[in-house]
Amino acid sequence: MIYAISDTHIPERALELPRKFTENIKKEDIIFHAGDFTSLKTYRELEKLTSLYAVCGNMDCPEIKEFLPLKIIIELSGFKIGLIHGSGSPFNLAEKVYKEFDEKLDVIIFGHSHSPYNQKKGDTLFFNPGSCAGNLLAWQKSYGILHTDEGKIWGEIAYLK
Repeated sequence: MIYAISDTHIPERALELPRKFTENIKKEDIIFHAGDFTSLKTYRELEKLTSLYAVCGNMDCPEIKEFLPLKIIIELSGFKIGLIHGSGSPFNLAEKVYKEFDEKLDVIIFGHSHSPYNQKKGDTLFFNPGSCAGNLLAWQKSYGILHTDEGKIWGEIAYLK
C-alpha cells in the first residue's frame, strides 16, 4: 500500500499518530508525509514503520528543516510523484503547488490546508490527504491511500473516527 499523510502537528495539536492509521502499516508499504511533523519524534516513528518519503513544512522544527527538503520527486511504479507541503493561503493551493515543479508529474501530494483534496486536472492527480490530527480547517481526521493498477494511479481519502 501507498499511504499519504500530512500536518500531523505532534505534540502541539495531537498527542500521537492515530493507532487506526499506524496499525495498518506493514514493512512493505510506503508512506509519503507532506510536512508539518513539527517534531523529530514523529518522523522517527514513521521511519521505523516502513519506507518514508517526506518533506518539511512551514511549522516543522529546526532539526527537521535541516535534513528534509522543501520538495522532492519520486519515481514509483512507473509514476512521477511530486511531494511538497505548500504555503500561504489555502485558496488555490493546488495551482500554487503545481507551479513549484518544473516537470510534468503524474501526482502531486501536498498538505498545508489540513483539508482533503483528491482531484485530477489534466494528466496530474492533485492529492492532499488532509490532517490525521484533525485540526484547523479539517472537519474530520484523514489520511490518503494511493492505488496503482494497469498503468493508472488514483487516490482515496480515508477518514478516521
